[in-house]
Amino acid sequence: MIDTHTHIYLKQFSEDREALLQRAFEAGVQELFLPNIDKESVAALKSLAADHDHIYPMMGLHPSHVKADYEEELAVVWEELASDTHYYAVGEIGIDLYWDKTFLKEQQIAFDQQIRKAKEMALPIVIHCRDAFDETFEVLESHRGDDLFGIFHCFTGNLEQAHQALSLNLKLGIGGVVTFKNGGLDKVVAELQTEDLVLETDAPYLAPMPYRGKRNEPAYLSYIAQKIADLHQRPLEEVDAITTANARKIFQL
Repeated sequence: MIDTHTHIYLKQFSEDREALLQRAFEAGVQELFLPNIDKESVAALKSLAADHDHIYPMMGLHPSHVKADYEEELAVVWEELASDTHYYAVGEIGIDLYWDKTFLKEQQIAFDQQIRKAKEMALPIVIHCRDAFDETFEVLESHRGDDLFGIFHCFTGNLEQAHQALSLNLKLGIGGVVTFKNGGLDKVVAELQTEDLVLETDAPYLAPMPYRGKRNEPAYLSYIAQKIADLHQRPLEEVDAITTANARKIFQL
């Protein structure tokens, strides 16, 4: 299995990070991808990826961290993407209107510019969208084309939104929410093909059942894979193989 989205470089894991990685490997998680947040997270992300062959970094500016100084933040993203570090995607990027809409315009500009950079570099994008499907799709539609590809991270939309994302050459990142009772995502995922999906934890957030409300970690990816296997009525090994192949193709491994 591949955890396509995990923040294990954060301080929530500082006391047991190596043990956590061991648990992940024992649970069948072979590779992990780290999305960046902002300039403050770059050093920890790079250090962790450099120390482990099976951990891969991304670079981008998270929409929740797009403020008035977003150009200064983006300058760090451009500098990193031009550096010797091999980044496997531009992410996580997108639009988040959960807390407020003060910087919507800046979020749209930052999202657009980072998509342009990804296309220029032939890299996938990893999209963060919260309470902003219409706004996110508006930007994505302006970039529709063969050179746009990547993952719609932590997808929690409806079936129509799923099909729109898929039509944009994106795979859907499915995490712990699919295991939640009354979450509704299970009904959407049941209508999709395993070939449309990749697995993710978004650790330390959104732990799947039976760990909901606790700190998430990559080892819990198997609960997400098993839920998808149940919904699609196919063996866990098939879900593992298909989602792993999807992730490897996107990240060009």
